[in-house]
Parts: sequence; structure tokens; C-alpha cells
Amino acid sequence: MKKTIVFDLGGVLVDWNRRYLYQKIFSDQDELEYFLREICSLEWNAQMDVDKSFLDATDDLVLKYPEYETQIRDYFSRWEEMIGGDIPGTVEILGELKENSYPLAALSNWSSETFPRVKDQYEFFNWFSPLIISGYIGYKKPDPEPFQILLHELGRDAGDCLFIDDMEDNIQEARRQGFEVIHFTSPEKLRQELENRDYL
Repeated sequence: MKKTIVFDLGGVLVDWNRRYLYQKIFSDQDELEYFLREICSLEWNAQMDVDKSFLDATDDLVLKYPEYETQIRDYFSRWEEMIGGDIPGTVEILGELKENSYPLAALSNWSSETFPRVKDQYEFFNWFSPLIISGYIGYKKPDPEPFQILLHELGRDAGDCLFIDDMEDNIQEARRQGFEVIHFTSPEKLRQELENRDYL
């Protein structure tokens, strides 16, 4: 039986970047970088990838940084403006794997409040079985649990799966659990890796 190919979504198949929104809001580049590093940071965002609501997280942050209340609240209210669309090169590869009858799955850190706002925009989301979103299961990568939930739903061992992700710590955890892994950096390099390993 062919290996199951497991994709991350954000940064691999979907172009998500906070700067797409905040470049419209901040004219000063240094202030933009400060805001994304110290206030609406990736660490702050990660809370919503598990179980914290955007409302609670936003209110907490506004208490700490009241001078940035408008910009902080824009994070959720204008969240769609952080999405640049799909990443065509990777979607093309995904389509070729599907045509070659590889089982496809997805494992992604994503809030249960924002994922529904885009899930119907991408036909290829329907190609994954299962499609596991951290906000629905209460665990996020690189914790071990999401990988175990994935394997349980697949009914397969880690060695029967190839895991593709753009974050090094997620790759390390997948490798530790026995997955074959590819650290995604670009569609071109992903294609080269898959060709070298005879998946394409």
C-alpha cells in the first residue's frame, strides 16, 4: 500500500502571513515589526490554535497594550486579509499525488474560529482524509498528541506516512515518532525531494 502523504496547510498550501494585513495598518516598518514581535506575536496567536478564544486573547492583550487596541482587534476582525490565497506550486504537486492515488491527509495548527472562514474556499481541502485541525482537537504541533490522533484516524503506523511541514520543530517531532519527513521551504524544492524519493 502506498504511503499516506500528510500535509501541513498554512505556509505549505495556503499563503498565510500577518504582514499582508499589518502592512496596510502601519506605515512605520519598525513599529510593524515591534507589533508582530512583541504584541500580536506568533506565540500569542498559537493560543488560539488550541482552545483560547480570540475574544479572550484580544481582551487580555488590550489590557496590556491599550494604545494598540484598534490594531489588536483588527487581528480577528480583519483576519481574512492575512490570507494571500493558495500556494499554486504546492497545490499542483498535491494534485499530482492525488492523480497517482496516494492517500492524502492534513494536520494543521489552526484556530477553530478562523478555519471555518476559509475552508470552503479551497477545493483541495476535500481531498484530505482525515483533515485534522488543532483548534478542534485541543492539541497543536509540535506536541506528540496531534500526530497520534492522526495515526489513530488513519489506522496506520508513522512509518507508513510522509509528513510535510514548514516548521522545523514540527518536523523534528514527526521524525522522532517515526514519520518520513520533508521540511518544506518552497514548492520547487518539495517537487525535487518528492522526485528524488520516487513519489512523483
